[in-house]
Amino acid sequence: MSLRAQLEAIIYAAETPISLDQILSLVKESLLAETPGIDAAEMKSRLRATLEELIADYSGASHGIEIRQVAGDTACPPSPSSTTWVRAFAKSLKPPFRLSLPALETLAVIAYKQPVTVPEISEIRGVDAGGVIATCSTASSLRQRAGRP
Repeated sequence: MSLRAQLEAIIYAAETPISLDQILSLVKESLLAETPGIDAAEMKSRLRATLEELIADYSGASHGIEIRQVAGDTACPPSPSSTTWVRAFAKSLKPPFRLSLPALETLAVIAYKQPVTVPEISEIRGVDAGGVIATCSTASSLRQRAGRP
């Protein structure tokens, strides 16, 4: 894979702006394999040049994202011309799943004390947990919502 493609993938996948040193640590092996004997200064120089090419290429109106420098690090935000569509997409997503306080308490007991029975949950909570358990299709669906198998 080319250095340019590697940079695009890394910058796109990074959740926060990524520094040149972080990128270098990720592509160093590839650069050494491609150009044996290359020193660190040459690697950084080549990386900067490729990064500048990407920034110039993605600055055009033909892309929905940009690659830009943010406080010395590199990020991949949506381009200003695509914010209308990105905003519309974000609004179309379902709102986060909300749990009632009794359901949240029951879920916390299940997550902490697995495996647990309904009478044990009721004893720990101090109230009957049957109603909360009945509103869900099964107790395992509560565990799945907690991220447990």
